[in-house]
Amino acid sequence: MGLSISPVNSNYILSSQIPGTVKNNTQFGGKEENSNPISRKGETMNLIKATFVGGLALGARLLWEIFDGDFVFETAGKKASSIVNKTRHGVSGNKKAFLWLGATAAIIAAGISGFAILYTMLNAPKIAYKSKVNTFKKQKEMDVYIKSNSAETEIYHQIAEKAKSADPDEKDKLQEQYMQMKMAKNRVPDFVKLK
Repeated sequence: MGLSISPVNSNYILSSQIPGTVKNNTQFGGKEENSNPISRKGETMNLIKATFVGGLALGARLLWEIFDGDFVFETAGKKASSIVNKTRHGVSGNKKAFLWLGATAAIIAAGISGFAILYTMLNAPKIAYKSKVNTFKKQKEMDVYIKSNSAETEIYHQIAEKAKSADPDEKDKLQEQYMQMKMAKNRVPDFVKLK
């Protein structure tokens, strides 16, 4: 007959899905300190990865645009033939063709990767600045989310405690308050990817 407010625990599931946020494993008793999972090192690594991938795409496009496709394969193919002939004496047939194809691909990939590394190094000051800005912005958003999440959890706890000793009219009122809380659920920041 008593009002059971079991969905309260759904808030803990959401918290545990975001690394480094509050995990209240002691049922409403002792709370662990809230910690923000956003770090400058992580933001810097994300920007470096994105810049490097952009450099790879730009390098491949420049290689294709500056040098005609036939010229690239012809030059890389000649170099690959000389590498295969120097390192693999007496190989012929299909094996030599596969070695040549692999060496050609490796030469082209090395050129594109070299350009991507150079592009990333040239963008290092921009990456450093953007990582500071992104970290500051995301930390503020995550701080707001964590504090709102803690407040929401406390309100759920208070509703659950009141429901234990409430009469039927009060339980109806508490149920209404609970449903209003569920509808006004704390929104996760846009940059957080939940499974």
